[in-house]
Amino acid sequence: MKEKIHALTEEMLENMGRLVAIDSQLGTPEEGKPFGEGPAKALEEGLKIAEELGFKTVNLDNYCGYAEMGEGEEIIGIAGHLDIVPVGGDWNYDPFKLTRDGDYVYGRGTTDDKGPVIEALYAMKLLRDSGIKMNKRVRLIMGCNEENGSKCMEHYNEVAEELSCGFTPDASYPCIHGEKGHMAMMAYSKNTKIISMNGGFVSNAVCDTCTTVIPSEAGLKEKLEKTFAETKLQEYKLTEENGEISIYAKGVPAHASTPTLGVNAAGVTCECLEKAGFEDDFVKFYNTHIGTACDGAGVGLKIADQYGDLTFCNGIVKTEDGVISCTIDIRVPVTLKAEDVRKMCEDKLEDENGRIEILEIGDPLFYPRESPLVNALYKAYVDVTGDTENEPMVIGGGTYAKSLKNIIAFGPEKVGMDYRIHGADEFILVSEMEETVLIYMEAIKNLLAI
Repeated sequence: MKEKIHALTEEMLENMGRLVAIDSQLGTPEEGKPFGEGPAKALEEGLKIAEELGFKTVNLDNYCGYAEMGEGEEIIGIAGHLDIVPVGGDWNYDPFKLTRDGDYVYGRGTTDDKGPVIEALYAMKLLRDSGIKMNKRVRLIMGCNEENGSKCMEHYNEVAEELSCGFTPDASYPCIHGEKGHMAMMAYSKNTKIISMNGGFVSNAVCDTCTTVIPSEAGLKEKLEKTFAETKLQEYKLTEENGEISIYAKGVPAHASTPTLGVNAAGVTCECLEKAGFEDDFVKFYNTHIGTACDGAGVGLKIADQYGDLTFCNGIVKTEDGVISCTIDIRVPVTLKAEDVRKMCEDKLEDENGRIEILEIGDPLFYPRESPLVNALYKAYVDVTGDTENEPMVIGGGTYAKSLKNIIAFGPEKVGMDYRIHGADEFILVSEMEETVLIYMEAIKNLLAI
């Protein structure tokens, strides 16, 4: 079978290139195109490729669509997405032109998630062509809004049949049997002497730059210089003029699911202000309730289960009409329910210096390690790769598995490898692409047997 897959490599790359060539970032919604022009065009092209390979296809109102084979009541679902994040960064290759350099193939979406859609499609084609008996239908769903809220799958659930089992090829091997719950909060100042404090770009990443303006006090700049010199900031700058001290702090970016890998510029600024003797209600509130520890201790949420700790991330800080607000992104351990978490923190969210509001709490996703779905996918991975060291795992991020019933995330990324999925020069390895087609073939066979 490896030879058959290898013989199709050029064709797979050509079809992947057709998808990568389309800028499918979230656009302006228009009639019949809920996510704008780009995602609708990518879906049209994805379904066209599936038709060329002999699959029956259905477009669900340009929210998503699917390619299907087989017969039966039950459906094995494979849910990938064709939308992408903005290009950003300094690319060495054209992000919208598939470029091969040896084993590396560059382009936006090659790993997240246009490449895996092609891998799954060819796994289906090869299985079908091998004449395998199918007691279930196999349905590859192509979504158009994974990067911005997965509204595509909300629509799928409204208009299409429920899946019996399956996976989303949008994470890591060996497989993901749990995804932490997501909780969003907003902190607000009540009284503050701070003139302005602004930093961060998105709520789901550590606030990595922050600019703060405070009133001057005798000797304060010198004290601040001393405290800032002892921090882990990449860069800082203090200037004093017209009775004001301006502080620029540059920390280290990190995703909200792994905030300890970053350095929060707003948090470090508040710590330094307090150490330097700048007395302020909001600084006190920030340091006691939010802080830089990323563990939720300040609001009574320093909790963990055997699959991981709760993580707590301040992403954006901004000042409007004299009020400072901070976004807080929390990833909740998989064995805890939303209501448990609410009870733990609700009486610790406010004092005379500030308040925190809970905006939403989403339940985690969790399948026991020994469940048939986890076993079927893990076995496919081990049988093809021989890797028994890496075990099924729990992650802080979220995938389509939280939107669709009875599926978990499965591949195609290898643990410890950075495919630059939201950065410049995103890539896929041709050797891994071929291996993944084989793994997904085995996975479908195992799911047919459940």
